[in-house]
Amino acid sequence: MIQRFLGVSIGALITFLILWFSTVTNPVDLMPWYVAAAVIGAIASFLWPVVIGFWLGRRARARRDESIQKEVDRQLAEQNKG
Repeated sequence: MIQRFLGVSIGALITFLILWFSTVTNPVDLMPWYVAAAVIGAIASFLWPVVIGFWLGRRARARRDESIQKEVDRQLAEQNKG
């Protein structure tokens, strides 16, 4: 339920921004902009979990690599001491 709500919200926001930008740049012929905004908004609402998943995965991997590097540094410091 929350995923659908977020998807619709993100798609609507992107659609709104595209339509707002199109009226600022070209206020005469808006029909192609309506179609493009609807398509891009629909794609964004469908693909946002994939983008967030990639971002969270990279973030988790970076944190894991950082903790592994800290442990390696700690063990090397112990070996050099003793």
